Amino acid sequence: EEIWYLPRRERKSRYLPRRLGEIRTTQRFYLPHDHSGDMTPGPGPGLGGHCIPIDPFYLTWRANQFDQPTRFIELAGEINTAMPEMVIQALAGALASRFDEKLTGAHILLLGLSYKKNVDDTRESPAFRLMELLEAVGARVDYHDPHVGQIPMTREHSALAGRQSVDWVPEEFSKYGAALICTDHDGVDYAALVASCRLVVDTRNATRDVTGGRDIIIKA
Repeated sequence: EEIWYLPRRERKSRYLPRRLGEIRTTQRFYLPHDHSGDMTPGPGPGLGGHCIPIDPFYLTWRANQFDQPTRFIELAGEINTAMPEMVIQALAGALASRFDEKLTGAHILLLGLSYKKNVDDTRESPAFRLMELLEAVGARVDYHDPHVGQIPMTREHSALAGRQSVDWVPEEFSKYGAALICTDHDGVDYAALVASCRLVVDTRNATRDVTGGRDIIIKA
């Protein structure tokens, strides 16, 4: 049986009327903790991957054929699409309030390029959008990802192709104006990251177990 796995803000769409032709909502929607994969919902800078950002809108298209509203799906799409901009606002606000600095000219280290942790899959990753937004306002961006050594060619972000991950050398991270955690890979020493940076913006709650330096961590 096919499983439709939707983001947490879209769960209520399982209450759609059952008059959707061959789509049997009662059999195709499951809560995320029943899903066979490892995509339990949590905080993040936006959706990524090959299915979650796209598949719910197929349901919207089908429901519209029966004049059935799918506002929860549409609203979730709007919220998730806007998440990268919200993250950039949080980063800009932290730099301004703590150091009286702007993003223009800032040197930012982005942690994690894949769309979810512990894989090398970058399809629809919000990290690409974050990099583009930062560079659009004049920031310089490096990234580190133990699973993605080089940015692959993509249709929507071709200008980023070929860039390489910087080495994991925490002693050199003080040169960055801030670190931005985009993907919470296991095996990354987040305590060392926090100890080496002056500001860490955490979009994944990856630093939840870090005890020292919590005053420099901003949740976004």
